Amino acid sequence: MLDLRGRFVWYELMTTDMKAAMAFYTKVVGWGAWDASMPGRPYILFSEGPASVGGLMVLPEDARETGAKPGWIGYVGVDDVDATAARIERLGGAVHVPPMDIAGTSRFAIVADPQATRLALFKWLNPAQAPRADPEAAGRVGWNELFAADWEAAFAFYSEVFGWQKEQAEVGETGTYQLFSAGGRTIGGMRTKPAIAAETFWLYYVDIGDIDAAARRVIAGGGQVVHGPTEAREDRWIVQCMDPQGALFALQGKRRPDPVGYFQRAAPDDAAATPGKKWSR
Repeated sequence: MLDLRGRFVWYELMTTDMKAAMAFYTKVVGWGAWDASMPGRPYILFSEGPASVGGLMVLPEDARETGAKPGWIGYVGVDDVDATAARIERLGGAVHVPPMDIAGTSRFAIVADPQATRLALFKWLNPAQAPRADPEAAGRVGWNELFAADWEAAFAFYSEVFGWQKEQAEVGETGTYQLFSAGGRTIGGMRTKPAIAAETFWLYYVDIGDIDAAARRVIAGGGQVVHGPTEAREDRWIVQCMDPQGALFALQGKRRPDPVGYFQRAAPDDAAATPGKKWSR
């Protein structure tokens, strides 16, 4: 069985329009969607084939009143949700939603690191329910990217909490891009965000087939291509996007030998200072 400790195991979108978001992502990514609502709690599961890969729920009204906006949140697998949440608080982070069970199947908590970047903790109550599919398979998030206020301080925190290890670092004009691994698998990278970006954030990259075709679907569905396509590693290309409700997400895939040359920058030349801007990886 795949060791899920320290790895992102679930992704969830909180949005202001569930119906529109479901239509957008099923067309752009090709996910299936089915209703998993409970009384008083509308909820949609996104699926890739028979496997569930993420969830969709409405952004709570009280969260909107405090300034929260639509966005994706990643859930990291841990051995003990309660102990990890307590450790996060001791290290200067915060617990926004205290540990609780979900329908007797799992336990979770919503937390934030010391730089106020939100993420979640997750543990299956029955290990047999844990997914066995390769997290790098098509239709799944294959890369997790942190834009931190201070990437070195952020890495020290996450290393202490989740045991993440440093891998290769890329140093360029825009600073250091530090790759990190969990359980021997490189799962993402982190950098210090540009000063003009108001908030720290995680950006999640879904593996897709044809990156150009996917980007066209983003635009046709009312979303935006914020940046890209940009060549990342090996023969992988990425686009960073915003859905119609304003949630940031990203796609990674391959390009055909002769891609349609419709791409234009979706932002001015100073877009490198905006959330979602991608540098070399």
